[in-house]
Amino acid sequence: MVSKRKLSKVDASEESCKTDLPKTKKSRSSDKENASAFCGLENEGVFEELLRTSGIVLKAGEGQNEIAVDQIAFQKKLCLALEKHPTYPAVVKQFISGLESHIKDRNQFKNCLLPCTPVRTEGSRNLVHSYCESLIKLLLGIKILQPAVITLLLEKIPEFFFDIVGTFGTNFPRLIINQFKWLDRLLDSQDLVRKLMQMVSVSPVPIQHDIITSLPEILEDSQQSEVARELSCLLKQGRRLTVPILDALSRLDLDAELVAEVRQSAMTIVPSVKLEDLPVVVKFILQNVKAADAVEVISDLRKSLDLSSCVLPLQIHNSQKKIKSQVQTSSSLSQVTTSQNCVKLLFDVIKLAVRFQKDVSEAWIKAIENCTSVSDHKVLDLIVLLLIHSTNTRNRKQTEKVLRSKIRLGCMPEQLMQNAFQNHSTVIKDFFPSILALAQTFLHSAHPAVVSFGSCMYKQAFAAFDSYCQQEVVTALVTHVCSGSETELDISLDVLTDLVVLHTSLLMRYATFVKTILDSTQKLNPCQIRKLFYILSTLAFSQKQEGSYIQDDMHMVIRKWLSSTVPNHKQMGIIGAVSMIGSVALKRNEGDAASLERPELNSERDEQLSTLLDLVRFCCEQTPEVLALYYDEFASLIEKQKGNLDLQLLDEFGICCHKILAVSPLCLSPCFRLLRLYTAEQNSGSLEDIDALLGCPLYLTDLEVEGKLDSLSKQEREFLCSLLFYALNWFREVVNAFCQQQDAEMKGKVLTRLQNITELQNVLGKCLAATPGYVPPPATFDSEALEAAPSINAAGPARKRSGRKKKADGSKAGSADRSQAEDSSEGNQPDTELSELDKTGADREAESPLAQLQSYRPYFRELDLEVFTVLHCGLLTKSVLDTEMHTEAREVVQLGPAELCFLLDDLCWKLEHVLPSGSTRRVPFPKERGNKDIGFSHLCQRSPKEVAMCVVDLLKPLCKHMENMHNYFQAAVQAQGAEDEPGVNIQEHQLMSSCYQLLLLTFRCLFAWNGFSQHENTDLLRSALQVLADRLKPGETEFLLLEELISESFQYLLNFQQSVPSFHCAYILTQLLIAIAEKPVAGWKKEKMASLAKQFLCQSWVKPSGDREKGSQFNSALHTLLCVYLEHTDNILKAIEEISSVGVPELMNSAKDGCSSTYPTLSRQTFPVFFRVMMAQLESSVKSIPAGKPSDSSEVQLEKLLRWNIAVRNFHILINLVKVFDSRPVLSICLKYGRLFVEAFLKLAMPLLDHSFKKHTDDVQSLLKTLQMSTRQLHHMCGHSKIHQDIGLTNHVPLLKKSLEQFVYRVKAMLAFNHCQEAFWVGILKNRDLQGEEILTQASEERGSDEDEEDSAEGPAEEEPSSSDTDGSEERGGAGPGPGAARP
Repeated sequence: MVSKRKLSKVDASEESCKTDLPKTKKSRSSDKENASAFCGLENEGVFEELLRTSGIVLKAGEGQNEIAVDQIAFQKKLCLALEKHPTYPAVVKQFISGLESHIKDRNQFKNCLLPCTPVRTEGSRNLVHSYCESLIKLLLGIKILQPAVITLLLEKIPEFFFDIVGTFGTNFPRLIINQFKWLDRLLDSQDLVRKLMQMVSVSPVPIQHDIITSLPEILEDSQQSEVARELSCLLKQGRRLTVPILDALSRLDLDAELVAEVRQSAMTIVPSVKLEDLPVVVKFILQNVKAADAVEVISDLRKSLDLSSCVLPLQIHNSQKKIKSQVQTSSSLSQVTTSQNCVKLLFDVIKLAVRFQKDVSEAWIKAIENCTSVSDHKVLDLIVLLLIHSTNTRNRKQTEKVLRSKIRLGCMPEQLMQNAFQNHSTVIKDFFPSILALAQTFLHSAHPAVVSFGSCMYKQAFAAFDSYCQQEVVTALVTHVCSGSETELDISLDVLTDLVVLHTSLLMRYATFVKTILDSTQKLNPCQIRKLFYILSTLAFSQKQEGSYIQDDMHMVIRKWLSSTVPNHKQMGIIGAVSMIGSVALKRNEGDAASLERPELNSERDEQLSTLLDLVRFCCEQTPEVLALYYDEFASLIEKQKGNLDLQLLDEFGICCHKILAVSPLCLSPCFRLLRLYTAEQNSGSLEDIDALLGCPLYLTDLEVEGKLDSLSKQEREFLCSLLFYALNWFREVVNAFCQQQDAEMKGKVLTRLQNITELQNVLGKCLAATPGYVPPPATFDSEALEAAPSINAAGPARKRSGRKKKADGSKAGSADRSQAEDSSEGNQPDTELSELDKTGADREAESPLAQLQSYRPYFRELDLEVFTVLHCGLLTKSVLDTEMHTEAREVVQLGPAELCFLLDDLCWKLEHVLPSGSTRRVPFPKERGNKDIGFSHLCQRSPKEVAMCVVDLLKPLCKHMENMHNYFQAAVQAQGAEDEPGVNIQEHQLMSSCYQLLLLTFRCLFAWNGFSQHENTDLLRSALQVLADRLKPGETEFLLLEELISESFQYLLNFQQSVPSFHCAYILTQLLIAIAEKPVAGWKKEKMASLAKQFLCQSWVKPSGDREKGSQFNSALHTLLCVYLEHTDNILKAIEEISSVGVPELMNSAKDGCSSTYPTLSRQTFPVFFRVMMAQLESSVKSIPAGKPSDSSEVQLEKLLRWNIAVRNFHILINLVKVFDSRPVLSICLKYGRLFVEAFLKLAMPLLDHSFKKHTDDVQSLLKTLQMSTRQLHHMCGHSKIHQDIGLTNHVPLLKKSLEQFVYRVKAMLAFNHCQEAFWVGILKNRDLQGEEILTQASEERGSDEDEEDSAEGPAEEEPSSSDTDGSEERGGAGPGPGAARP
């Protein structure tokens, strides 16, 4: 025991003295002999002996080598033993030979490469660390052994080149290379690295992988750049080592130039790298991005990344499901999973970069923003924007702005979003909160494309995500519906409708949420009530048991509404009841498991339905309006569910129209509509059973009312008006019913009925004029505010002849009358708040014979879109029958101008309502909806795209009609002198002019539709343009590109410029051409637009009566055309100068009611319009002049000075016109735009003057002198405004005074900057009027002659000009700096 303790003590000691060495050796030698004898080793070599004496016991088999001393102590002992050995240095070779022999056995080699196990001796203090290095690594730490061990290890690696490493096998090459990591010192690191790189060139890929990834832990700092270059070259040679090389390079400290070079190498392999390697490559690129080159790097990366390769396995998998075996399908499914995981990793890498690298986030947004081509945008862009929005709160606003802009421009089509959701749902699901927030925001947008994108986000999120997300989507949509915002409400209901059709069973889970909308029905209009009940009915009757509670709630709500005394509630009750009946009566579709199935009607269901129908019948018997609404709703149901209703069931319950008798003339038209739709449904579209109603006579009173109306009593006149309304509505429904009949005889009768309508409308107009306060019978029964009708028309018809008739709610034309009546001397300026509907309403001016009936539009039955197929008709022959039904004669019938005008007028109203133009903006705080949708009930059940498709189908006949109009007016111009009957010709001219105007307006409504900006409507736009282009090049347009079609269509419409009969037609034609060409307006089309607008401005517009055109409508059109001319002309400053220097002097020299000879549209009445546009465009144009920079060359400075010289000269000319045209509107324009011009000069021109004053002194002084004269005139206007105490003018004065004073001090600063401060002086300006006469005040009179002296004296440069004129005293420096006298 004592000897063992001594031995352990001696072994544990790290500081043994030399005198103890022999004793220790002897003791250990005896121990070694015993151990050798025990292990059965006969010949122990130097290797084993030295290791044992140093503290390591070698083990054979599975056991790990044991170490009994600390690692440092072992290395010191072994090193000392080798150096003190008698045969040193030969002993080193013997030691290495022993090591080599020992590791020939793989198990022993493995033990040497694995960590040693510390030996814990009983009863002794253990100084060995719990983790010990391997024997090989310990030997590498000994200086005298290191080179030989390294060589030995490197020579061993090739032995394992062809080993197959299993799941639990030993990877010897990796273990060997790991020995070189983190060594405390390397004697010859250069040699080691050189040998390792040589090994890379000959090794198999797995060993290459291990060597390369270990290099950062082996290299010294000085070697990193050299090795990095070698790795970069290796990266270019092949794709197999991409991941290890980039992994190694990312852990090396490289200089900027090398980083850029390596990054470029990595960038080149992005398109072709394996999908599983892509995250590593992208990570390397992103983590080395610097702020300076971030945008460029991200732009290149964005172009190189293509997610379509990730989608391919999914598509292959879907196709294999049908044609391959289960094994193959499961294999492809595994490939899909791997692909999705790689994409997930890729976006995790991007997410980390975006979160922790500010430059990456901003650069990625900028890179997407800089991409202009629609085809260059990818799914990647959308996902990255969602990622940034979700990850970085500071970039959310910027991200949202970019995404909104891209959607508006059509760069982010909905198809791209669908691809993102369908193919990458696992990635996008992480961004669900952002998706929900963006969708909610987009639904508030004024742009329809953005709103549509938001709604599509909701639908895709519901379809792609889990139940939690689906519930959140439904909750958000219900919140939108209950918000009260009309657009949100409509879109949300449309989304819910789509979801209930496509995902009925999924939405059924959240029916409780949808049902809560019933609590907010007071905010819904009839159209929205229809949508809501369609959704609820579909859910209620889609499954037998689950929907029963919804049915009960619906029954309860409908019974409550039907029992109410409030008309609005009764309407909602009828709509809801018909929706429920329609769902019950839907045919069962066996083939489609997801479709609605009508459950078997049990006794309880029968009882509920019977009770509901009894209540409906009771309400209908009480009120004719309710019965009429019931007929209309049922007719709409049959039309919508064409072919899907079980008519037998409807007959069983007595729902069809013949069961209830018409009790009022109100119900005549609705009853006929239901009858013809029900008949068509029963007879597969044939109306043969009721076609006699088309030609049957109508008995009316004597319609020769000329001169007789005054003799009739008020009651008789009102009866006559009601009779005419009933007759017109009957004819409208008859035309609706039979307009699509193909028989020529039937077509002829339809045209005859259209003639009857136009004739009766003329009679009705005369009767209404003589019947003030008359309220017509209602024709639409689902409106909310028919009670307000008497106040609408009480005084209206009596005034219509003067064009001042009040407009009816829901009538857009009344705004035209109003705007014409409120003609101001200022003209129609852009400040005038006219809505888009007001402007388009003005397009159908009271010239039209129909204009007088526009306010009564809500009291006429709606024409169906199918009616406009009549526009295809040419000449038709119709049989005239005698009393015995024999053909007496054949009459030729054609669509006349009056009927054409009637149809086009109605078509325009429909298009304006349903096809919003690109300029439509939502009102921030809209007024109550009112009756905006009255007369559009059937139209609102169609989507805008469906309506646009109908109009595109009509384009050929519309083109033909427009060409006929063109020929008519061309002939009229040629035969202008031969007028036999001026009165008749004038009337005909007005009618044809109205038709021409309506045709142009129809084209404009179609081509200005903002839906064409959406990608999915491109084919429809192409079809429309092809029709126009085909008129010029028949049969040659099929294969033309879209841009070529636009050019051909533009040229076709441009040919009509010579025949436009009125200025308003010219205005609409110009707008139409802009709508066609703004894809975008550039090149020759821009020049043509400027030329066309100038031609119209330089043309004299005279009515057939000989009077010159004028009025607010003319001024509005003039304002637009003048803006078009100045915006599209090449040199706007030259154009303004031409008008102000040529046109205005001609006007001043003309007679009182004369005009300019060069610009006949410029008269004293229209001068404010010209003046406003010129001032606004001048101010806008100078903003496009770049600000001066110190780096600008002398030539660039001179060019900018020249442009400013022309602009200031134009400004001076325009300002001085106030002396001649001093009306209040002109003064207001001067004060407003004068300030804006001075502010633009201070911001953009003064920096230029700072740096060009010394080089171009005379030019700068001349510029400032000219502007100073203008600022003094502005100062005089301020005085004039205060003297006259005109609040509208004085409101502009404080801001203008501030700008004028800033101008004074800015000039002073410019002179100081150029060391000419002594040239600046401040004088005192007197208050003067517009003509320059001094305005005397009490203070100025007291001072008397002192003012004159002070005005001419030189004041101190530091004297501050006063900023206000409190008592009318003189002002200083308002526009009076003295740079004009400056001489540096």
